[in-house]
Parts: sequence; C-alpha cells; structure tokens
Amino acid sequence: MTTITAKSILASRHVDDPRVRVDTLLLRYPRCIHAEFMTHRVFSRNASSSRAIPVSKLIQDVIDDPFIPVFWGKNQKGMQALVELVPGDQAFAEHIWYAALEDTIGRAKALAAVGAHKQIVNRLLEPFGHITVVVTSTQWSNFFALRDHPDAEPHIQILAREMRKAIDGAEVQTLAPGEWHLPFIRDADVLEVLNMQNSGEVKHQLLKKLSVARCASTSYKTVDDFDMTFDRAVAVYDKMLSFPIHASPFEHQCEMDRPRIRDEERNVVTWSDNYGLGGNLGEGVIQLRKTLPNECL
Repeated sequence: MTTITAKSILASRHVDDPRVRVDTLLLRYPRCIHAEFMTHRVFSRNASSSRAIPVSKLIQDVIDDPFIPVFWGKNQKGMQALVELVPGDQAFAEHIWYAALEDTIGRAKALAAVGAHKQIVNRLLEPFGHITVVVTSTQWSNFFALRDHPDAEPHIQILAREMRKAIDGAEVQTLAPGEWHLPFIRDADVLEVLNMQNSGEVKHQLLKKLSVARCASTSYKTVDDFDMTFDRAVAVYDKMLSFPIHASPFEHQCEMDRPRIRDEERNVVTWSDNYGLGGNLGEGVIQLRKTLPNECL
C-alpha cells in the first residue's frame, strides 16, 4: 500500500492558444525522493519544511503514515533493482525497517526532551516521513518521460503516474488575457472579496495575496489544509516581500499574456513584448514573481 498522492488544485488554459496550459498540483510523497523531484527546474515548488514543522506534529505524522518501501529490490550492480527479495526476506527486511523507525522516533523524542531545536530533531525523522509539495508548471513531458519509466526509482514512478492522472482528469478553466491563474482561491473567497466594504486596496490584489500566502503555508503543512483569513494572508504576503525576499510562493500565480501576432496558417503565436516575464512557466503567461521589484533586472 502506498500513500503517494497527487491532486489537481487548479488548471488553466489560454483562450487564444490552448497549448498554453498551467497546472498546479498538491503532492504527497516520501521525502527520500524529493531530491530527484527537485532536479526538474521548469517546476515551481513550495514544500513542507523540517525546520518549520513542530517536532510533535512530525512525529505523529510519521507514526500515522510512515514511509515503508513498496518495492524491496534485491541488491545487484547498477542503479536499478530489477527483481525483488524473495517473500521471506521481504518480511524480514520490513521488520528491520519498522525497528529502525521505532528506534528513530524514540531518539527524536529524547533529543526534543533535551531542548534541541526542531531543525535538528526532525532531520532524524526524514527517512521515514513524507513531504507535502505544491507544484506549478506548463511543461511536464520531460518529467513523465524520465520518471514514468521502468528505469526510474519505484516510488517516483508511482508519483509520476499519480501526477499524470491528476493532470489528465483535471477540470480546466479557460482564461482570457489579463485573467489570473490563482491556486487555492475558492468561490467563497471571491464572494467574500466582492462583499467587502472599503477594503483599502484593489480587491483582486487581495485574492493574489491570499493565493501566495496559502502556497507559502505549504512549508509547515503535513496535511491538506490551506485555509487562511485575508488578514493573515496580507501579513504573510508583506513579510515575504520584506528583505530578504522569499519569492518562490509568487511563482504559482500568473496572468494570461496578450498575443501580439497570430499566424493561423502555421499555428504560431507571437506573444507581447513581455519576454521573460513568464519565468520558468514560459511564454503566454506573466508570472507574478517576475512583476516583483528587481526580478527582471
């Protein structure tokens, strides 16, 4: 049994060019494969942090939902384990794994009792824990080619297949130029903003701030819970913009760009003069991060 999951948070397609599609997913997978996931640089990511989650909370998460390998590969030359251990050896290997987990939890509790900070204690728990990640991208093909492949590590293969299913099954909204892809914004949030009296700022700006703050809150999440008030969101947003700036949560929000020239014969779109403002999301969109001060010097 595996608890590796992928959930579509928001999918948006450009009305003038359906090839421009932005997907935001919420993922949960074993922390041990996070380094491999991080090699895909076209992705914008925010992830739960061992430095941010309280020790007691992370210990409980590891107790409730520990990472246990789903494929017990037999040792051989090379990076791939092509065959599994025989059933008896698998059972013994799993017993050893659980023993290591119990010992690690005990030692983490002992370190915490001494007064060690969570950024130290939680490192012990990482091999047995999962990580929560929000990821946004317009380009997935290379990831799927490499990771949904027999040569890939077994757990990242499962993740890639779950991500593919989430993207293929997503409900896609169509956005016109000037409209925004804003993850974690619900209809209730839009209604609340519309009903605000004298908010003191442009109301769609509040929705951007709420989206950014909710993406940023991934750092201390172990479960799917991204509720946050507007007042709290504005405080988080302003704090991230203070020096030194924390800009990664601003990468998930983007505005659909305006086409400049459309060649119907060749099915080619030349976008506006906002070259580079798409960031790692590419042409056809303007990423919120690229509109921040000093981002495009």
